[in-house]
Amino acid sequence: MSVAWVLIARDVRRGYAGGGAALVCGFFLLAVVLFPFAIGPDRAMLTRIGGGAIWVAALLAALLPVDRLVAPDCESGWFDQVVVRGLSLPLVLLLRIVAHWLAFAPPLLATALVAAGLFGLDGDVLVRVETGLLLGTPGLAALAVATGALTAGLRGAGAVSGLLLLPLALPLLIFGAGDGGTGGVKLLAATSLLLVVGAPWLAAAAIRSVRD
Repeated sequence: MSVAWVLIARDVRRGYAGGGAALVCGFFLLAVVLFPFAIGPDRAMLTRIGGGAIWVAALLAALLPVDRLVAPDCESGWFDQVVVRGLSLPLVLLLRIVAHWLAFAPPLLATALVAAGLFGLDGDVLVRVETGLLLGTPGLAALAVATGALTAGLRGAGAVSGLLLLPLALPLLIFGAGDGGTGGVKLLAATSLLLVVGAPWLAAAAIRSVRD
């Protein structure tokens, strides 16, 4: 268990190093601000699309750290050292998902409060959006780690990451931004959990293929 905490702490520090979290939040807020400029000062329209706009901005912001999640450790041979020491590669990647979520989600949830104010969302809608992000961001973190593993070592990995992550994240967007009530929340949670469970195995297979 102590090894797990060490690995999580290491990756969380890397996530916050160099203003990484601030960059993600700044990009998220900038993407949200563009919607009112594009649509105009129609308050009713802004309120109606606010939840969806926040989710779209969150998906775009999730792309920023993808190329730093796995590729540097693949290039340095860090994953080889982990396997030699007897640690399970899928478990290590699950811990990386947890660490990425800790570095990515809390600042995003806080910034979403500011974004909700820009759209004039009322309390009920704000609670729904924040609940959706809380349940959906673990799935986003899992997708980011899996995408980072799949694109590690590829030329133009940033563009490829977008082509992979965004379509796979569509179920999270649909269930998170939609007003599906309790059923929508349950589907969002189930989708996010499925991604968290499956992503470490997919990422581990991708890393093994790069090493081979």
